[in-house]
Amino acid sequence: MPHASPWFASPDGAAARLAEHGYLADAATATTAYLAGALEKPLLVEGPAGVGKTELAKAVARVTGAELVRLQCYEGLDEARALYEWNYKKQLLRIQSSGDQAWEQTHDDIFTEEFLLTRPLLTAIRREEPTVLLVDEVDKTDVEVEGLLLEVLSDFQVTIPELGTVAAVRRPFVVLTSNATRELSEAVKRRCLYLHLDYPDAEREREIVTGQVPDLDTRVAEQLVATVARLRDLDLRKAPSIAESVDWARTLVALEIGDLDEEAVAATLGVVLKHASDQDKAVRELKLARQPGPGRR
Repeated sequence: MPHASPWFASPDGAAARLAEHGYLADAATATTAYLAGALEKPLLVEGPAGVGKTELAKAVARVTGAELVRLQCYEGLDEARALYEWNYKKQLLRIQSSGDQAWEQTHDDIFTEEFLLTRPLLTAIRREEPTVLLVDEVDKTDVEVEGLLLEVLSDFQVTIPELGTVAAVRRPFVVLTSNATRELSEAVKRRCLYLHLDYPDAEREREIVTGQVPDLDTRVAEQLVATVARLRDLDLRKAPSIAESVDWARTLVALEIGDLDEEAVAATLGVVLKHASDQDKAVRELKLARQPGPGRR
């Protein structure tokens, strides 16, 4: 008997429930999140770093009460780290303690659930409870890992030679994120719904910031959002993320800054720009007065 969907009843319902948990989704995001649950298809979310791709998966988990299982991708990630591996040390101890037992029996003993170490992909597939599987920064993996993802995302099942095929009892809500540092294969894209997230417009970002930092003065919020937009227009190594905008808002409240003038921007720039070259460029382009610091007096 199929399980009732634990996700969203409608696109509007998705938007409302996500907003209740602090994630302001536009119409496209809410609709795609709804469809990912309703169609049980993976959702590929692409866009620059810091626009809320990972946070969308976390928000879906919070909203629905599902467990979040995260696979953080990186160059060199292999099947053992993504799917499963055997506990070789424990197997060796069992072999050593088996004495004169026939190898066939020992083999059957050591390739059982007791010795299986599940990694995020297999963990998500085997869970009977509602699960959000986040495959984060999939563009950082090697191309070979995409073949593994294809097997999992196509049929939501995994074949373990020693144990057989493990099929999902309840399909997880799958979110793959990509910063588009490399092009993903068409085969992976074909199996996914697609959503492109970019930095929000000024009004939306102000709503996000004031929602997270309600003590922020309205005028300062508008100044902050305008300044962040100017910074993102510069050719920086790392443009300010939405999370850094929120951190900046909290900083201004903590310092009781009531006017985000050039002096205040220069004094707190390190909250949003984390590279010295970016700070230098911002000071130069925005014509800020460089604040004195160690070695600059």
